[in-house]
Amino acid sequence: MVLGLREIRCSGVPDLDHENGEELMRVQPGTDIVLGNLPRESPGTLYITTKQVIWVNDVDKTKGYAVDFLSISLHAVSTDPEAYPLPCLYTQIDTEEADHDHSDSESNHIEQDLSNVTEMRLIPTDPTQLDALFAIFCQCAELNPEPNDDEGEEEHDWIFSADQMVDEEAEDEGYISHNPANSIGQSNGNHDLARTILELQINDRRFEDAEEMDDNGDGTHH
Repeated sequence: MVLGLREIRCSGVPDLDHENGEELMRVQPGTDIVLGNLPRESPGTLYITTKQVIWVNDVDKTKGYAVDFLSISLHAVSTDPEAYPLPCLYTQIDTEEADHDHSDSESNHIEQDLSNVTEMRLIPTDPTQLDALFAIFCQCAELNPEPNDDEGEEEHDWIFSADQMVDEEAEDEGYISHNPANSIGQSNGNHDLARTILELQINDRRFEDAEEMDDNGDGTHH
C-alpha cells in the first residue's frame, strides 16, 4: 500500500476503480484545499469515494490531489479560528519516507513536497456542509479498516488452558466428538487431545497396578 498524498492528472471527473468496487459517495463543489504549510488552493471540487478522497482544481481540471482512506489517520471538524481562520475538515495523513533518489526537476520537487504532507484541510464555501462531509468520512473510514497482520494468527489460536479442557470434557460425556469430520483447531480437536492425554494417564495407572500385583505375587516390594 502506498501511503501519503499524491498528485493526479485527470480530465475533470476522476476515474474510479469500479472493477474493485470503488463507488462515488459524494461530490462537494466549491471546496478549497490546504496541504500542510503550502498555500491555499481554490476553487476546486471534492470527490469522496469508498476508497479515497480526490480534489480537482476547477480552473485547471487536469490538476488534482488524491489520498486513500487507509492513509488518513484522523479527521475532524475544525471551527476554532485559533487553529485555522476558516471552518474546515481537518485530516492527518500517514506518509512514507521520502525517496532521496529523485532528480532536481520541477515535477519531482512537487512530488517530494507532497510526500512530506501530513495535514490536509478541506474548506467548503458553505460551512454548513462540514457535518455531512464528516459523516461521509466516518462511513468511508469504516469501509477501509487498517490491515491487521495478527488477525490470521488470532483466528488459529488453538491453545486452551487445562481448566478449559476439563470443563469442555465434563460437558461431553464419554469424550465423544459431535462432529468427527471437523479438523484440528475446532472443538472436537481439543476434545480428542484431552481424551488422548486422559487415556495415556489411565494406561500408565493400569501399568502401575499390574506391577503391584506382580510384586504381591512373589512377596517382594520395590
